[in-house]
Amino acid sequence: MNASHRNSVFLPGYELPARVEATGDLAQVCERCDLILMVVPSHVTRLVAREMGNHLRGDQMIVHCTKGIEIESFKRMSEVLREETCLRKIGVLAGPNLAKELAARNPAGTLVASKYEEVVRAAQAALNNHYFRVYGGADVVGAEVGGSFKNIIAVAAGVADGLKMGDNTKALLITRSLNEMARFGASMGAELVTFGGMAGIGDLMATCFSPLSRNHQVGERLAQGQTLDEIIASMVMVAEGVKTTRAVHAYARQRGLELPIVIAVHQLLYEKAGVRDALGVLMARQVGREFPGLML
Repeated sequence: MNASHRNSVFLPGYELPARVEATGDLAQVCERCDLILMVVPSHVTRLVAREMGNHLRGDQMIVHCTKGIEIESFKRMSEVLREETCLRKIGVLAGPNLAKELAARNPAGTLVASKYEEVVRAAQAALNNHYFRVYGGADVVGAEVGGSFKNIIAVAAGVADGLKMGDNTKALLITRSLNEMARFGASMGAELVTFGGMAGIGDLMATCFSPLSRNHQVGERLAQGQTLDEIIASMVMVAEGVKTTRAVHAYARQRGLELPIVIAVHQLLYEKAGVRDALGVLMARQVGREFPGLML
């Protein structure tokens, strides 16, 4: 990568900026950088954070870009970082940020949320440019929930596309999933207004409509009759929605949350339910108020 300025495995066809330097030395990164962007899959975040904790100073800032929830503990990534490192100036980046479209420099936006305004300003200074708008916020919980939850719905959207069901179906799915996202987020302490922004509806739309979304690809291939094991074995990168579905489903059962779309996706991924059977159960549910129990 340092010689060619290309990442031929994960981002073929695009040239990396000359200032980007690749290294396998985690200690060097932790010791040199005042602002660190942490972009690793959720299931290894704790292990990587624990190793980073050996090299970090308390005055550094970190913004994680991981869209997942720890399965065993239901903890968000910012909570994991607080437990495994000395850092307190922690933020999260979440939004409709498909890598290939960003590499092509198509206009896009994102949210950086942190309780520390210093973190937001530093991230904006480092990332905002003529094609990438970085908005700031303070609702870390909402940003993490939105960025994680949308991956579950992207799997369902991929199924709908795989079955050629059309835009009415997709609109129904996205609208009702936003309701479930808000219900789940409220139980974790998120501010509902966050789900109307970049980390909520913005990210939800991008991942549910784009074939570039890995989670969307999982759903589409399930609809085509492939098994989850076959799909995962053939993927180069992680589809976070697969693991996040397990975490959110378990959390909802433990707390008595009604999340029908999450249940349906869990049945598809882990309970060997047929695609049309899961859809049939969803559509047969009794209808009620559009926003039960939500204070909007």
